[in-house]
Amino acid sequence: MDSKILGIIPARYQSSRFPGKPLADICGRTMIQRVFERAKMSKSLFDVIIATDDSRIYECAKNFGANVIMTDSNLPNGTARCEQAAKFYNQKIDSVINIQGDEPLLDPVMIDEIAELLINNDCATLCRELNDDYENPNIVKVVTNLNHEALYFSRSLIPFMRNKINLPVYQHIGIYGYKIEFLRKYVSLPVTPLSEAESLEQLKILEHGYKICVKVTSSKSQNIGVDTPEDLQRVRELINAGN
Repeated sequence: MDSKILGIIPARYQSSRFPGKPLADICGRTMIQRVFERAKMSKSLFDVIIATDDSRIYECAKNFGANVIMTDSNLPNGTARCEQAAKFYNQKIDSVINIQGDEPLLDPVMIDEIAELLINNDCATLCRELNDDYENPNIVKVVTNLNHEALYFSRSLIPFMRNKINLPVYQHIGIYGYKIEFLRKYVSLPVTPLSEAESLEQLKILEHGYKICVKVTSSKSQNIGVDTPEDLQRVRELINAGN
């Protein structure tokens, strides 16, 4: 029997750098609609839902035909929003893929790659080789062991090249897959010092001794996360140019 994998797009209205981001217009569609439509192209998900705490996003999602679930407004992060939405969902599911709601150029291939990793792993994510902008703290870097399991994520450059060897630097791509039992366990874990210091919630998994499988994505698409109005304009230009 095939595993039932639910795609969840957490979306909140408030953002310190870009309030109202999910409802931003991108060439005639809101950002949340573009993410939803890209996620629906995945071959691995039996359903895609939006999880929000804002009535404006809820109504927008309903208007373009999405399945949307209202979640509590006091949840600490998108992962907790996914876990609560999965709890409210009216069907049994085996796994959840947390799809970032601010990546309107999402390649559906990435979702399928995560789904394949969930066959043998409780938690999985993706990365790609980084060729510049190594010192940018908004670009999260990841290092893995020889079994493709995360050793650490950081906003700093890792590894530090003390010796000049031909070693690639990998950028973490913020899409996650979880077996449903592990997702429930994860959100119940206490916060940890490194996750708070780096403001990277995935470090909580490692600090509590659990594993995250990391795959280098085969996708060559420009997976641009929209954090600022400037990012939004760049996405608009790419879409207008047919990219």
